[in-house]
Amino acid sequence: MPRIASRTKTVVFITLGACMVALAIALNVTWIMLNWRRAALMLVGVVFLSFIIVGLVLNTIYLVREIRRNEQQDGFLNAMTHELKTPIASLRLYLQTLERRDLDEGQRRQFYRIMIEDADRLLGTVEQVLKAGETRHGSNRQGWCEVDFSGVVRECVELARVRHHLQPEALRFGAEPAGEFAVLGCAEELRTAVGNLFDNAVKYSGPVKDITVNLLTPGIDSVLLQVRDRGVGVAPTDLKRIFRRFYRTRATALSPVKGTGLGLFIVRSVARSHGGDAYAESSGEGCGSTFTIRLPRAYRV
Repeated sequence: MPRIASRTKTVVFITLGACMVALAIALNVTWIMLNWRRAALMLVGVVFLSFIIVGLVLNTIYLVREIRRNEQQDGFLNAMTHELKTPIASLRLYLQTLERRDLDEGQRRQFYRIMIEDADRLLGTVEQVLKAGETRHGSNRQGWCEVDFSGVVRECVELARVRHHLQPEALRFGAEPAGEFAVLGCAEELRTAVGNLFDNAVKYSGPVKDITVNLLTPGIDSVLLQVRDRGVGVAPTDLKRIFRRFYRTRATALSPVKGTGLGLFIVRSVARSHGGDAYAESSGEGCGSTFTIRLPRAYRV
């Protein structure tokens, strides 16, 4: 309902702005036709009314952008509430069960494992929000050094397999990286970006995970990380928008996953702060997708 109301507001403001611009143009044309013989007065009137039209157009654009930004922020708050409330409620339930019931050792260990997973989920959500705030203000290049990017990718592959309980064939290299691919930057930020890319691929792969990772060197000055899944895919209209802060694709039967809308924003922000970029490719919904990080290579002197 909030999204429908927001879209209604957007339509109302666009319609109102268009009507005001049309009215201003009609008044301008009418005034010119009535005063065409008075050249000086007509010139002043044309300039004045032109400024009014430009102001109306800019005001309408600003209002529409503000409405959309508020809609994205409302969606982010709703998603954050869900992402925080769910593991907290789970932790509370298991703690109450441990306190009130006499459980055997096997059940207790199982409860401990589930609570640790919930705590990790909470920590991951908080870290994602903090990282989004850091990347928005730019990267601090102090302490940058040469990083083995292929080693970072291998670490993130292993971590994603453990975190999401994946078999090796579900998340695999298309071809094992040959040697080191060195880049200049912050290893922790690169690890965060790569990890978010893998988490995104796992979330949107559906029940059957089939994710291929490739490290490529299309030129002597760059390295590409490609993560290809056979999941829900991305609509053509969303390919560029999904990297915006707070932006989330609309929920469908193919894509029921909810999130904070920060993961891919962090990926692109980190890539660009390191002199590279991030982009997505997909043939449409249900056709899978490929996400790519491009980074400049570093060479030893």
